[in-house]
Amino acid sequence: MKKKNAVLALLLTCSMLSATACNNDNNSSNGDKKNSNSNTAAATSKPAGDVGQTPVKNESASDPEIKAGSSVTVFNPKMPTLDPTQWQGQILVGQGTLLEGLYGYNQDNEIVPKIATGYTVSEDKKTWTFTLRKDAKWSNGDPVTANDFYYSYMYQLDPANTTAQLWLSVLNYVKNSYAYHAGSVAKEEVGLKVVDDYTFEITTTVPHAILGSLVLAGSMPMNQKAVEANPGTWFEPGNFVGNGPYTVKSFTPNGELIMVSNPNYVGPEGQLNRGNVETIHVLPATTVPVEDYMSGHADVVLIQSASDLQYVKKSDELKSQLYTAPNYSIKYLLWSNPQTESPYDKKEVRQALAKAVQRKPIVESVLNGMGGATNIFSTPGWPTEKLETGIAEDLESAKQMLKDAGYENGKGLPTLALYVGVKQVDAQGEQIALALGQLLEQNLGIKTELIQLNEAQFNAYQYNGPQADAKPGFILASGATNWSEPGGLDMGATQQLYSLGTLDAPLEATKQFVDWTKDVYYKPAIEQYGDPDNKNAGVEWSDWAALEQAAKEDIAYLEKWISEQPAEWLPYLKQDGVPTTAEQWDQIVEVWKNAKTNDEKHAAFVTAWTFVAPNAPGGKLNQNALDVQVYYNKYSSKDLLNLRMWQTQFVNALTVEEGAPIAAKVINYLLDEAYTVPLFYQQQFFLVKPGITGVQSNPWAWGNFYGLHMISVE
Repeated sequence: MKKKNAVLALLLTCSMLSATACNNDNNSSNGDKKNSNSNTAAATSKPAGDVGQTPVKNESASDPEIKAGSSVTVFNPKMPTLDPTQWQGQILVGQGTLLEGLYGYNQDNEIVPKIATGYTVSEDKKTWTFTLRKDAKWSNGDPVTANDFYYSYMYQLDPANTTAQLWLSVLNYVKNSYAYHAGSVAKEEVGLKVVDDYTFEITTTVPHAILGSLVLAGSMPMNQKAVEANPGTWFEPGNFVGNGPYTVKSFTPNGELIMVSNPNYVGPEGQLNRGNVETIHVLPATTVPVEDYMSGHADVVLIQSASDLQYVKKSDELKSQLYTAPNYSIKYLLWSNPQTESPYDKKEVRQALAKAVQRKPIVESVLNGMGGATNIFSTPGWPTEKLETGIAEDLESAKQMLKDAGYENGKGLPTLALYVGVKQVDAQGEQIALALGQLLEQNLGIKTELIQLNEAQFNAYQYNGPQADAKPGFILASGATNWSEPGGLDMGATQQLYSLGTLDAPLEATKQFVDWTKDVYYKPAIEQYGDPDNKNAGVEWSDWAALEQAAKEDIAYLEKWISEQPAEWLPYLKQDGVPTTAEQWDQIVEVWKNAKTNDEKHAAFVTAWTFVAPNAPGGKLNQNALDVQVYYNKYSSKDLLNLRMWQTQFVNALTVEEGAPIAAKVINYLLDEAYTVPLFYQQQFFLVKPGITGVQSNPWAWGNFYGLHMISVE
């Protein structure tokens, strides 16, 4: 799942300013209040009727001795590289196995200190000060210090490093990270600071929980000596220097990885940091995992199909080696946001549909037990589970609601579109949609149409807002949590709030959104402001007249609008240290005035154009453009404005405790309106050979296995 960075509220950058500082142990300076896990808590409850044991954890309170000669073989996706700055299969070994960050996951999928001993947060909730252990070592024996983290982060931010995946690390939230990466500010302005060898500061652009992103591969440290001695190949066998429990013995891109225990590894005291296995073999994922497991090719495999699961359940020997764990993801129906009116625009019609959906037959017949039925966005034990209220199944009530709305037995209702990905995108989507269609026609007389989309189309329908050809209906969407942070509490339920013209927006707004995204540049805006593709546009100040007038009018409207909003929203709408829209406009104009060439003047004009106009290069709407902000604030309902504000509040909360009630409030609104209709949560099933403990399936959106360093053998 691709989750957008949620610092958007009412199309203005906003943040959580009322969160309290947290600390992780008694070494932190905010008293002795223990960290209550400021990230998404693990779902540990075992679903009712589940088949498969709870994974066996390692019970040691400290790291055991490495067992000489021991080895374990695990299947995982292909890994083209072990470079932590590149987001691929290495996430499965980079989050604490080969490289260890300031924080990491424990066996309960909770965030715990690793290289860090604790942290404090400044009064404005932006500057995080981390203290580091003094006993951590690299595999070459060097100490791990704050300088290593600074070097690694600045290495990725270097404007010359064009391949670094900044949004997939803590750098996504660091002050001026993107500006420095683009070459527009000096490195001294980046929100990273080495206070001393064992104290490191991270300053964020807005208040945001960052512990979860500190666990991501891109947030791992790199050894400067190794990188500079072997640029581009430092992570290959023979060159690799790591600070995790394991180091690299051999690696074939997209092939086998062999990791061996790091003899210089020192983990934090008082917790389990690694298992006792000497060698871990990671093989590329197989299409026949159960067969390979039975033939002895692997000791740990993920079950990938319902047919394999049923086979394992029927085998007395294999069944005893079957384990299950939560996958923090939900399959649900998502309103398609069509541009045309239909009876499905009525809340009671959508609610009747939600009441008539019978989930158990789908879970049992289509999924064959690889998920659990749910009418809320939660897996068992999820922090918002008891705070959410879904629409309960009630067929008789559904029929009566349709009758009261004037559509008894579905008469007068148009065909309902069910959008699914092709089999390569969603292997089970077609089966689920067909089953849903049969249930809706049988129960309510509603006819359905199955529409299959390729990967690009399917992603656009799920994540990019209203689509030009959308019919009244639902998308069989997947909601998931990318990693552990309060912003993932919704499991994707609020995804469409990031786009205009969705959910309860008026049809006029939906049509406008689609219009804005049809062309590279919005044609009416070209006619009004000039053509950004014309190299001579903006060279003369007279070319700026229409843009300047629009900017002043938009800014005046937005300033007045903000001043009229409830006091509790103002901290989100007017941030300390963030230039106002008026100041940003003046900065753009100043760039033009200081330009030495016509090309520079034109470039400033293009910047101004995109600051004001909808601008959709490549069909991507600039939702922060002044014209768009004004339009949105004029045409959005109070409910929709509140939903976006609440969404911003829980996404930027610093703790789960702060975020969960707010997230549930947003989710409950969407559930009650039946814009989202959850169907089932997913589970992962896997086989583990007897005598092996500490295996962790990855519950986040990326799936498969992680935390390989926790594995032990008898």
